Amino acid sequence: MLTSQPLVTIILPIRNEAAHIQRTLAAVLAQDYPSDRMQILVVDGMSDDGTRDIVSQFAVHNFQFTVRLLDNPRRIVASALNIGLAHAQGDVIVRVDGHTEIAPDYVRQCVEALQRTGADNVGGRMRPVGQSAFGEAVAIATSSPFGIGSGRFHYADTEEWVDTVYLGAWPKEVFQRIGGFDEELIRNQDDEFNYRLRKAGGRILLSPKIRSHYVNRGTPASLWRQYYQYGYWKVRVLQKHPRQMQWRQFVPPLFVAVLLLGPLLALLHPLFWTLWLSAISLYLLAVLIASVRIAARQGWQHLLRLPLIFAILHISYGLGFLVGLFAFASRWSDPPPKPNDAD
Repeated sequence: MLTSQPLVTIILPIRNEAAHIQRTLAAVLAQDYPSDRMQILVVDGMSDDGTRDIVSQFAVHNFQFTVRLLDNPRRIVASALNIGLAHAQGDVIVRVDGHTEIAPDYVRQCVEALQRTGADNVGGRMRPVGQSAFGEAVAIATSSPFGIGSGRFHYADTEEWVDTVYLGAWPKEVFQRIGGFDEELIRNQDDEFNYRLRKAGGRILLSPKIRSHYVNRGTPASLWRQYYQYGYWKVRVLQKHPRQMQWRQFVPPLFVAVLLLGPLLALLHPLFWTLWLSAISLYLLAVLIASVRIAARQGWQHLLRLPLIFAILHISYGLGFLVGLFAFASRWSDPPPKPNDAD
C-alpha cells in the first residue's frame, strides 16, 4: 500500500535532446508534488550535442530537487530505464521522455491513480504536437485510427483498463516481481514489458487526468526511420511473446508484401497484375478518403501532406517487419524468456 505522498523517482531516458530537454526538465521541476518527495534521474546515452551541460546546469540551479545525471553507455532506452531503476529510491517510478512536457499535476495524478485503483501501471493518452507544418500533419495522422491503429491510448477520453499506456508510472515493487526492460529491444520495449506485466496478472490503467504532450518527428526521413524500427523490432516481440500480437499489426507487412511480390507474380499470369493494381487502387482510395475526412476536421492546409504521411507510416512499418522476419529468422527456436527476466 502506497503512503499518501510516497517518494517518487522520475526516470528520463535521453540522448542528444539539447533542443527539448530544457522544457522537459522545467515541466518536471514545475510539479505541484512536494519537491522533497521527488528524485529525478536523467539517464543519458552519452549525448554529444550539449544535452549534458544543460542537465548539469539544471541540477546546480535547482538544488532543492534531487537531480542526478547517470551514464548509459549502451545508448538505448531499455538500458537507460534499467539503470534508472537500479538507482531509484522511490516507492513509485515515473517515466518521462526527453521530447515530452508533462502537466503540472502529472506526478500527483499518477500517484493518486495508483493509490485509488491498485493498478500496476498507470498513464495517459499519447498527445503528439508538431513544430513545423509537416510535424503538425504527423501529429494529426498519428492520432487517427487509419494512421496508427486502434490502440486505446491514442484516443481514449475516459478512464479504462487497457493493454498499454504512454510512458507509464509503476509501484517499484512491480519491477521486483516482473523484472526490468528487455535490453535486446531497440524499440517496443514498453510493449514487451506491459505484455509480461499483464501475463503475470498486472493491470494497466489509462486516465485522461494524466496529461502530457510530446514533440513528434518533423521530417519524412525521421518519421520513416522511427516506424521502420517499430516494425523491425516487433518481430522480436512476436518471437518472444506470440500472443502479444493483434491482427491489425500484420496488415502493413501483408500490404508491403503485396506491393513487392505483385509485379513478380504478374510475370506468371496477367490476373496477378490486375489484382496488384486493384490492391494499390483500393489503398490509394482509402488514403484519399481518410485524408479528406481528417482535413475537413483539422484544417485543409494538411490535406496534401496527409497522404504522404499515411504512406510512410504504413509502408515503413510493414517493410521493417518483413526485413525483421529475415534478420531474426534463426531466432524462432530461442527458448521463451523466463518470467522475471528482462531478456
